[in-house]
Amino acid sequence: MVRTARFLTIFIACWLAVAGHQPCAAQDAERGYLVDVPVPLDSQATVKLIGTLERLVESAPTDGRLDVVLQYSDDRSGGEATSFEDALKLARAMTGNRLRSLRLVSWVEGNVTGHSILPILASDSVLASPSGSLRDASSGEADFDETIRLTYLSVAAKRGVFPAAVVEALVDPEIELSRVNTVDGKTTFAAGKDLVKLRETDRVLSEETWSAPGAPTVLSADQLRSSRILAGLTSDQREVADVLDLAELIGVGEQSDGGALKGVHLEIAGSISRNRVRRWQSNLNASLENDVNTWLVSINSVGGDMDQSAILASLIGMPEPPLRNAPGFLSGESRADSALIAVACKPLYIKPDATLGGSGTDVITITDIDNHRELIDQIARTTKRPAGLIRGLLCPELDVFPFTNKKTGQVKYCSEEELTAGAEAPQLERDRWERGERLDFADGIDADRAIELGLAEAKSESLEDAAARAGFSSIPDPVSDRGIIRIVERLGRSKGLMMILMMVGFIALSAEMNAPGIGVPGFLAMVCFGLFFWMNYLAGTAEWLELVLLLMGLACIAMEVFVIPGFGIFGIGGMIMTVASIVLMSQTFVLPKNSYQLAVLTRGLWAAIVSLLGMVGGFVLMRQLFPHVPLFRHLMMETPDSAAMDQAEKLADYGWLLGQQGTTTTPLRPSGKALFGDQIVQVVSEGSMVDPGSTVTVIDVQGTRVIVEG
Repeated sequence: MVRTARFLTIFIACWLAVAGHQPCAAQDAERGYLVDVPVPLDSQATVKLIGTLERLVESAPTDGRLDVVLQYSDDRSGGEATSFEDALKLARAMTGNRLRSLRLVSWVEGNVTGHSILPILASDSVLASPSGSLRDASSGEADFDETIRLTYLSVAAKRGVFPAAVVEALVDPEIELSRVNTVDGKTTFAAGKDLVKLRETDRVLSEETWSAPGAPTVLSADQLRSSRILAGLTSDQREVADVLDLAELIGVGEQSDGGALKGVHLEIAGSISRNRVRRWQSNLNASLENDVNTWLVSINSVGGDMDQSAILASLIGMPEPPLRNAPGFLSGESRADSALIAVACKPLYIKPDATLGGSGTDVITITDIDNHRELIDQIARTTKRPAGLIRGLLCPELDVFPFTNKKTGQVKYCSEEELTAGAEAPQLERDRWERGERLDFADGIDADRAIELGLAEAKSESLEDAAARAGFSSIPDPVSDRGIIRIVERLGRSKGLMMILMMVGFIALSAEMNAPGIGVPGFLAMVCFGLFFWMNYLAGTAEWLELVLLLMGLACIAMEVFVIPGFGIFGIGGMIMTVASIVLMSQTFVLPKNSYQLAVLTRGLWAAIVSLLGMVGGFVLMRQLFPHVPLFRHLMMETPDSAAMDQAEKLADYGWLLGQQGTTTTPLRPSGKALFGDQIVQVVSEGSMVDPGSTVTVIDVQGTRVIVEG
């Protein structure tokens, strides 16, 4: 009984100790970080990746090592384009003293080829998904180089994960690799001359050929696992964390390399123009001086200038320290060249009813795509988006197809020419792929299609939701633009307000013309026209040419009304210039080249016509209604008394001159003076010019107006 009581006491005490310790264990559970490795690697991506790893060193514990998983995701084609120098630079950094506080784990989800394999050899351990594999490390080299082989062996020897024979076979496709079972019960790898020598002995019990001579070596996940090169076979991020005994894996972009996010919000709305891009670029660069490390970009644009969009996309899509990433949110539409800015954001969240690509205010040609090919390729590598899809999205004229590898099932999006570009045997390369139906981007794509093609990461209902997904607790403050500019830009997006401004401006202008000298209608018209131009200028659709056309048009109309009687060239020309200025202020092109531009031009023409009708309506309103309204009666000049005018004209009666002859004392051009008897009278010639001293005859008298002929 006593022993039973003691046993229960000890059991309860142990249970309480264990139960009480569990929360602490959960609380102290370790976390690791997940870093995406771009394939192919270029110099810029290598520097950025090394910088990311060096920043993570600051988060490493003082008494241990921080787990960092280098992810090679399932779409990693193009490793043969990784240069040996860039791969070696990363491998040396991984094995150097600077990163020794990090435990670097390579996670191979897909097929990795070329020199992108070298950093994997420099890892502390390797994980792979069932479909992962390593293929032909020398595929990017024209000729075998002994120096490259020795470098691979040296890097692999520092970690000891990959046997030397396996490394040699990966680098040199001409040698044979076998897994050999010896009579003493050991399993080893042998390749090339060492394999030949081993076969000449009597120690070989059995062997399995992994790579035939002359064929590139392909190591599948099962082979790597059976040879104990892999630390584990994993299918998703959760399994990776379990194998490494981690509570969770945190993407570097999600927690800003282990530090707190500090961001600003850039709103790209309306047209893309040089002055707007310069302002955005200046504001974004200035934000980095205030310890900002993330830019949240919201987009709702119709494009406007491919060159300017390329400048902004390169700034956003290839961030340099201290900037870490630039998530984006597509709230409405991102047409034409503005689609390049959208896909440069990583990650890109898209509203369910948004449109990516399609015709916009700039017509992008195949020549434009060729001029920006290098930039598009760089953005594609940085954001892990297919370059062929980006080109097709920008230029619907391009023939882009999905090509499926008949053997591996890998899918490429490109044109026929790009598929076989650089291949030694183009027809053999073409035969390896099965072509699908042509992709149509003429009308843009919706959110589901964008996510399916890998051009966006996920749907998001609002900017608040996108900011939360990017790791922000709330929407960051806008970039350092003046508040008044942001207000005017937002107001300028209302087409109804723009129409009201133009109509009020023209009505006020007509009021000023009916009652010159009042000042208030003229001032109101000036304010309306000024706001209209400023809104369009900030929206990127108005330049100084449009302002000059508007001012010249209004000036010509005023001259026709006040100076020149009738309605002639000044009136017609003024109307044309005014309409042209209003139309051009609403667009970034002159003549339409696609259906979208034609729709924009039509809206601009209707706006101009309605505005001019407002001016005509203002004249009618002023003439017909205002004289009968007490509040506005003083704005109108009183109608002159015809009887009083006739009486006044009769006070100076020149009827006696009818038929009289006189002599001109001044040139008649056509008006001047002539002498009749001893009286000098103001006369007007019938139309021809008359020199002084000429004889003229009075042919008509109209009150005080005397008409003569020479």
